[in-house]
Formats: sequence, structure tokens, C-alpha cells
Amino acid sequence: MTPNSSEANTMTKSRALADWVTEAARLTQPDRIVWCDGSEEENERLTREALAAGTLIKLNQEKRPGCYLHRSNPNDVARTEQLTFICTPTKDEAGPTNNWMAPDEAYGKLRGWLKGSMRGRTMYVIPYVLGPVGSHFAKVGVELTDSVYVALNMRIMTRMGKAALEMLDDSDDFGRGLHCTLDLDPERKLICHFPQDNTVWSVGSGYGGNALLSKKCFALRIASWAGRTEGWLAEHMLIVGIQNPKGETTYVAAAFPSACGKTNLAMLTPPPSMLEKGWRVFTVGDDIAWLRVGPDGRLWAINPEAGYFGVAPGTSARSNLNAMRMLEHDSIFTNVAMAPDGDVWWEGMDVDPADGMLDWQGRSWDPKSGQKAAHPNSRFTTPMKNNPVLSPEADNRNGVPISVIIFGGRRATTMPLVLESYDWTHGVYMGATMGSETTAAATGAVGVVRRDPMAMLPFCGYNMGDYWAHWLKMRSAIKKPPRIFMVNWFRKNEKGHFLWPGYGENLRVLKWMLDRIDGKANALDTPVGRVPRPEDLDLTGLHVSPEHLREALAVNPKEWNAELHSAGEFFTQIGSTVPEELRHRHAEMLDALNGNGARRHAQA
Repeated sequence: MTPNSSEANTMTKSRALADWVTEAARLTQPDRIVWCDGSEEENERLTREALAAGTLIKLNQEKRPGCYLHRSNPNDVARTEQLTFICTPTKDEAGPTNNWMAPDEAYGKLRGWLKGSMRGRTMYVIPYVLGPVGSHFAKVGVELTDSVYVALNMRIMTRMGKAALEMLDDSDDFGRGLHCTLDLDPERKLICHFPQDNTVWSVGSGYGGNALLSKKCFALRIASWAGRTEGWLAEHMLIVGIQNPKGETTYVAAAFPSACGKTNLAMLTPPPSMLEKGWRVFTVGDDIAWLRVGPDGRLWAINPEAGYFGVAPGTSARSNLNAMRMLEHDSIFTNVAMAPDGDVWWEGMDVDPADGMLDWQGRSWDPKSGQKAAHPNSRFTTPMKNNPVLSPEADNRNGVPISVIIFGGRRATTMPLVLESYDWTHGVYMGATMGSETTAAATGAVGVVRRDPMAMLPFCGYNMGDYWAHWLKMRSAIKKPPRIFMVNWFRKNEKGHFLWPGYGENLRVLKWMLDRIDGKANALDTPVGRVPRPEDLDLTGLHVSPEHLREALAVNPKEWNAELHSAGEFFTQIGSTVPEELRHRHAEMLDALNGNGARRHAQA
């Protein structure tokens, strides 16, 4: 069944949306079209359809009410960055860190693949809002998909359904996302972004990062392009509120590459000594932040999402108690292992696996086999309302005011536990050159720094040098800029032991940042930024040796000379679009490190 424009018009006031759905249906030829309204009745109906089709498996409803398991095709278990393209009019607009394809070429190739691709299938029309409904931050998107799994997950991840159509009204301003799984043939898989058209076409994959188009595709790649045009920032950042014993809450945004403790920080549980004093941490968002300058000259942020799409392995009561509590009900698990009693399991859960476990592909699993029971990139999707430490401001239409921005990577050497920037430009430099060292689990040499500027390398929808320039330009609009810090929870000593305990103890470092803002804490000036002295940190109840702490906070000139040389090489790779301010700051730091120049100490 292919609807005509009049039938589509009964669902929406937007002629542009009705016409676009009709056009997509003519191309893909679905047997039926379902406009999703986001209701509970619809969710129950789609869940029944997914169970009947084997797309979902019902878990133990006594242990995990409302929870289901999905097993994806073994060749479709992660983002495919090598098949992800930015299709701008010119290659320079996409920049050297993105794959680029000419828009006409991309549309032409994908139309060929999509022709008749939904025959025998249902097209789900999923209207959704990124951001609190009615907020001046918020944007409407619509995803067309042949996947009931995507439809069910989009209900968790976004404000989906009637509210989006009501907010759109008769406008033509909405993100256009077309997704089709095709036959999951790796040779016919592409995720193409057309930022100038506010459009994403994703074909050949059912994996969340490639198929839930509201997430990285629209909320970061397309939104980052829109943010540059409209004067705001779309960032790969968590947002947390830190409440002190007086009941005062300070909001922090933080960017971390994968495997650097991002989700743990977003849902941090204070250490006992600080919890007893009244310290609390509340989650606004765990992955994406949209930041705009408010009328008061401060930077305000929202989490555009309504749910969490997290990595399961390594998540445990010890590493993230709040995450484990929110997964007790109304969640979808993808590619985790299944216990005989219908519960879920994954490596790093800190619970022994039961006998008779089925692995992520549904096969009998032997712990002695050497194979993982859960896929290393297995996932959970859960509504943000499940989070026991959800901030009461998480759905605030005005967002929350950001006082601190944090960048962080995984570094065994060089980078101290915490480093405060001297000013906004220095902070942007920190974010632009941040990275993590490869580990034994990664391919290639161990200890090589892989740069991931602002944790946005895979997600920036345009030229990275222009992106940095946009960050620098934002400073003129922000009358009261946040302080910018770099953290590194992962520094090791010569024996390979971590120097800092991490997890909830990281709140001690955050407290120092807040004390710096309030003028209550001292710091030591170094050529590369400000660091706390050991006595500047609140270590009450923490047993860490003075030697380890000094080493964790140390700035080693030899290591930093190598670091700045490596950062300079990265700037060379980016090319002529690197802002001169960042090149100048790089040279200044190198001179200061070698005693040849003065440092700036003013917080601007």
C-alpha cells in the first residue's frame, strides 16, 4: 500500500512532511505504512509484533518486568565509521577527518538500493522531538524505517509521537531520516549525511548507532552543522548536576572518548565520606549536549535525548550502581547473554555466570571456551526516567547553566589527573588535542595517542578546523564562560598500576574544580595549565599514597615536549583550516615549557 498525499495529510498538518512520506513510499514500496503516535497501546502492539517475528525475546518478567532481548545479525553489531559519509557540496566542507561523497552520487546510489526495498514490509513513520517539547533548543525529526526494533527503541530514546507532530504543526523544518535494513549485506551498507538538506539516509544496517537516526546522526553530525550556522554547540558530552552540602547545584558538561568513564561519571555515586557530608550527583544527560548562550550571557545546555543507549559489558553494581538499578525494568538489551532463567548477563557484571548460558548469538556457551558470552559492544536501551539519580532539571525547557567543561582521555602517562586551562582559547586547545593511548585490546602499537578532538572525531558533521574556529568564535558571545579542565583518571606508574582509584572518588577532583570557581582552592601554575597541589584536594576517607598522588599530578617536561610535538603533527594533518589562535597557543606552550616565553595566567 502506497498512500497518496491526501491520506498522509490526515496524519500531519505539514504538507512538506506528507509529501516527503509519500515520495519515500513511492521509492521503497512498503506493503503498509504505520504512523507512530508514541502511546502505550502502540508500544504493546509493536512489542507483540516483534515477539511474534522473533525480533525480540521476552526476558524473565518477574526479574526484569518490561524487558526484552534482541539478537542482531553477527555482521551488524557496531557503528560502521568506514561506511559513514558526510555528503556536503564540496569535500573541503567535510574536511580531512570525515569520509566524503558528492551529494548527487550518494543520493543516486542509495535510490538504486532503496527502490522497492520495503516490499513485503511495513514502513514506520516515527516523528520525534530532540530536546524538551516546546523548548527553544528543541528540534523535530522524522525517521522512516522498516524496522520494528528501531521503532521500539526510538520510543525510548526520544520524545516520539503526537507531541512531535503538534510541535511541527504546518512547518517544513524537520530532520528527514530514511532508514532501511535491506538484507544486511555488508556490501550494500551506507550511512550518508546531507547536512545542507537536514537529511540522513541509512541503509543496510539495523545496529542502533547506524539505525537510530536521532542519535549520533541527527543529534551530533547534522546538529553540529546547524549549530555552526545558528550560533550554538552540539557536543558529545554528558551533563551532570553536582549538589554540595548546602544544597547548591553546579552543572558540568564533559566530553570523553569511548572507554574513558563517561557513563560512570554521568551517574556517579559519591564516595561514602562525601555522601555523608551531603554531596549528590544528578544526571541531566549521559551522551549528548546542546549548548546555547542564554540571555544572562552564560552557556546553557540540554540533553536532547530521552533515554540511554549504553554499553553493557563492564557495567556492574561496583562500576555503575545507578545504571544497574535503571536496567531492572522496561529496557531492551541487544547482543547480551541470556541465563537459563531468562535473565541477562555480560562480562564485567561482577556476577558469576549461571550454567546453561546462551551467548549473544543464542548458542550454548561454555565459560572455558575462551569466547565472550556477550558481544563486547552489546547494548542496553532504557528510558531516562528509569535513572534513580535523574536530575529534576533534565526536562527543563530552558536547560541548565554550565559552569565547567571537562575534556578527558585515557592516558597512562603525560596527562595529569586534572589540568585547568588558563583561558577559553587554551581550553579549546586542550579539547582540540585530546586523545587516548591505544591498549593491548586495540589493533596496532600499544601506547600510541589517537587524537579525538572534543570526543567528536567520528561525529562532527563538517571540517574539524572550522569546528574549532566555531568554538573560538563562541567565546565572544559568552559573557560568563565556563572554566575548562582536562582530566585523566587512568595515569599509571612504572609498574603499570593506576595512580588514582577512579569511579566515585572522581568527585574529589570535581569538588576542586568547583572550589576553583568559588575562589576556595589553590593551584600550581605550570607551562601547560594549572594543577592542584596534593593538599588542595579533599582526600578525607581516601587511602592513596602521597607518592602516587604527586605522580598523578605531575607535569613532566620531557613527556610534554613529546606531547606538543605530536599535537603539532595532528594540526598538520588537519591542514590550513586550523585556527591561527590554536597554532599560536601551541607555540606559546612549547616556548614556556622550555623556558623561552611567558605564560598567560589571566582567566579570560
